[in-house]
Amino acid sequence: MGTGKRGLLAAAVTVVCAVTVLSAPGTAFASPRPTPAASPSASRGAPPALPPDKDLEKVREKLDDLYHDAAVATDEYNAAEEKADKQSAEIVELAKKIVAGQKKLDTLKDRAGAAARAQYRGGGLPDAAKLVLSDDPEQFLEGAGRVLQGQRAAKDLIAEMTRTQTDLKSYAKDASTQWDKLEANRKAKAAAKKRIKQQIAAAEKLENRLAKKQKEKLAQLEQQAAAKAQTAWLDTGVLDEIKGKASGQGKKAVAFATHQMGKPYVWGAEGPRSFDCSGLTSQAWASAGHPIPRTSQEQWKQLKHVDVEDMRPGDLIIYFKDASHVAMYVGDGAIIHAPRPGRTVTLTGAGSMPILGVVRPDA
Repeated sequence: MGTGKRGLLAAAVTVVCAVTVLSAPGTAFASPRPTPAASPSASRGAPPALPPDKDLEKVREKLDDLYHDAAVATDEYNAAEEKADKQSAEIVELAKKIVAGQKKLDTLKDRAGAAARAQYRGGGLPDAAKLVLSDDPEQFLEGAGRVLQGQRAAKDLIAEMTRTQTDLKSYAKDASTQWDKLEANRKAKAAAKKRIKQQIAAAEKLENRLAKKQKEKLAQLEQQAAAKAQTAWLDTGVLDEIKGKASGQGKKAVAFATHQMGKPYVWGAEGPRSFDCSGLTSQAWASAGHPIPRTSQEQWKQLKHVDVEDMRPGDLIIYFKDASHVAMYVGDGAIIHAPRPGRTVTLTGAGSMPILGVVRPDA
């Protein structure tokens, strides 16, 4: 990443971290001073009183839980969809093999029928009788040789028919197994989709209960919590240890992710107009010519783990103990990620959420 871009990122992260000033005693979110009780006529039509900060903090925590559960279900949905796509493709290939195998078996049966008819026309006399009745023993022996060749060919034909029939049974069994798995994954996908909608609906219902000022204050609390976590992460001195430079493919992945900033989060989306967290990271690396697993959990399982101190732009940071969120590290202590429903692809501090670990797609 060039010096200019690094400077912009550093400035952006500085702005994010500066929000922690809001948490300084006596500067922000101080409890409002008591006001005289209003008369009934004066209070008519007045906006609802803001709850204490601690109550809004509980709302924030509840929203975090709801959206986290939705993220877990989204990972399950994406995994089931990926498996279903793979199984559908395998069923198609097995169907092609079954069709080709059946055509081959029909051809072999025709050949076997032709051989049987030829033998029938030959009268089926024993070889010794044919030798006695033959006027030309030499011609008989040549014919006998051809008979032996025919017998061997018939034996090979029967063996090939048997193998083809066995293959067809195996293909049919595999197709049936894949179909059962496909149905199971379709059900899993439907169940995950239902949970996602329930969690998001509950979160939206909770947010919709808040007045405009409460929503604004809730957003400030969210920023404050993220900035506090980012500052604590930076205070460890970890950024002094992170000096890795992006690989060629890593630069392409970062460029893709950067270009998506401002696009909305939509669960299950892989672009081009919207993304979920792993949809963004998987498409970024696909655009760089290096496909990776679709879900954050599979990215955590399958990609090479690297120490936080060794990460470089383009690496993926996996968050939370259940690996339910993923973001792309872009340098200078910052990430680009698709946060949650109601948010857009954005730049924020890499330490703003609990880090599980870091993985490198192009290790």
